[in-house]
Amino acid sequence: MTAPATPSAASRIAVVTGASSGIGAATARQLAAAGYRVVLTARRKDRIEALAEEINAAGHSATAYTLDVTDRAAVDEFATAFRTIGVLVNNAGGALGTDPVATGAPEDWRRMYETNVIGTLNMTQALLPALTASGDGTVVVVSSTAGHATYEGGAGYVAAKHGAHVLAETLRLEIVGQPVRVIEIAPGMVKTDEFSLNRFGGDEEKAAKVYEGVAEPLTADDVADTIAWAVTRPSHVNVDLLVLRPRAQASNTKVHREL
Repeated sequence: MTAPATPSAASRIAVVTGASSGIGAATARQLAAAGYRVVLTARRKDRIEALAEEINAAGHSATAYTLDVTDRAAVDEFATAFRTIGVLVNNAGGALGTDPVATGAPEDWRRMYETNVIGTLNMTQALLPALTASGDGTVVVVSSTAGHATYEGGAGYVAAKHGAHVLAETLRLEIVGQPVRVIEIAPGMVKTDEFSLNRFGGDEEKAAKVYEGVAEPLTADDVADTIAWAVTRPSHVNVDLLVLRPRAQASNTKVHREL
């Protein structure tokens, strides 16, 4: 089965998870500007409703839908409500803590795995039939460079993002021949309003130190631009894996800081 020569109406509808802030919100804006009807999902109803209003006011099309991707029953209900979909951006995720393996909190590890891996699994399983039926579907998994290399103090998050990477890689193998692409975008150091703040339990000083001396870490818009670029390639072009870092970051453990 091959994808149609021209995009179907279904393939122009994009679901973005974790759209209430950061990379998710920026991706929703950029896909909407590229002509997609975007469906914004997140737990924070007020945030996604405000974003949908902003996008619609700009002359584009957006719908807000409050959703916890770790709640399978709710995800299945969402899939029933939105039967026509062409793009799924699995962005919901996050990191908690920087404890070593010896003292890491199992509940933090569990929450990270549930959101980053099971949430992605839930959404992908529930929406894959619609993505396939569109004749030109795309699954995007927003992983991390943490899904490709380890670093001290990050084992829980690293484990979760390795899981997300393997999910994407395996899915691509399993559905080859179907009209669905599987794209993985793996950002490195990205400075957003909430990522590090959430990781450090709201400690602003610790969150700020992550980016201390780094002149230009990636922004949410940088990552969103990359996602939108990958999604808008011709249907026969699959960007299997795209790793992006700021110029100042050579690896997860080597960053140039001007102090």
